[in-house]
Amino acid sequence: MPTGCGSPICDGRRASRDAAAVAAIRSAGGLIIGKSVTTEFAYMTPGPTGNPHNADRTPGGSSSGSAAAVAEGLVSMATGTQTAGSIIRPAAFCGVVGFKPSFATISRSGLFLFGETLDTIGGFSRDVLGASRFVGVMADRPDLIAPHSIDRPKLAIWHTPDADLAEPAAIEELERVAGIAARAGADVVPFTAGSGWNSLQCAHSTIMAYEGARSLAFERIAHPDLLSDALHDYLVEGAQIDGYIYLQARLNMARETMNLHNEMSGFDAILTLSAAGEAPRAETGTGNPHFNKVWTLMGGAALHLPTGTGPLGLPIGVQVYSPPQQDARAVAVALWLEATLA
Repeated sequence: MPTGCGSPICDGRRASRDAAAVAAIRSAGGLIIGKSVTTEFAYMTPGPTGNPHNADRTPGGSSSGSAAAVAEGLVSMATGTQTAGSIIRPAAFCGVVGFKPSFATISRSGLFLFGETLDTIGGFSRDVLGASRFVGVMADRPDLIAPHSIDRPKLAIWHTPDADLAEPAAIEELERVAGIAARAGADVVPFTAGSGWNSLQCAHSTIMAYEGARSLAFERIAHPDLLSDALHDYLVEGAQIDGYIYLQARLNMARETMNLHNEMSGFDAILTLSAAGEAPRAETGTGNPHFNKVWTLMGGAALHLPTGTGPLGLPIGVQVYSPPQQDARAVAVALWLEATLA
């Protein structure tokens, strides 16, 4: 099938083999019916996909076509990748379940890489069990194919230090879901730690720009005229980042991630924002991944759970996060929340 990476540079390109994740889907009996639209090299320049709930609104990115196809009912499951917020944000805007598993849970063999430290394969479905089984098949993880349940999860609700960037409806929905969970028996408390959040935001920005400029060095050097202005300028700036600055960002990432995960150790999951709010207008871009970048950098399991609609009638929801290799716990919490809200 054509694999064009959303760019005229790769227009008509056909891979010589399946990626490892796709091979696993086929082996399990999955029927691959086509390829979905991605943004240009999984960055921010949108493709032609519209939001199934309102064609004037963005479906998010970079996994725009995958989230939209599931939301529209064209497919039951679809793959996606996340470097900043490219699974969770489209899931939020399109009103489906998005599952970004722990870093390296699914093999990236056959994936066109943007960020060596960040790129993570995951998937979409219309419910948590479908998303978990789909990721479990790609990862060969029996505990995700047949996830366990949880009776009384211990949850920390966290608006994060920059919740002022979110729309009031997103904050209200997070509070509403936390309130329902508490009344249903969950132990829900505010998360009062997280002093390293801003440092992790900065580290993600540096690491993604540095690695993206080097992963796309051929495209940046040989075909600058075929790149969008936004991606071209981003890659040029990333190429100018000094290696020492990049190393410092990696060190900050390791230190602050360890600290934050230690602070989360008493909880089954963190309940937080998936996106700033409802899907913005398509002409403004694919939306802000700000509320996803830290969780991607930290490498744990993140799921978006669609839980309601905002003032414009568009989907909104919440994000569930658990530390690396606690994917089954994150899924169990999401399953419990899904059943409770239903």
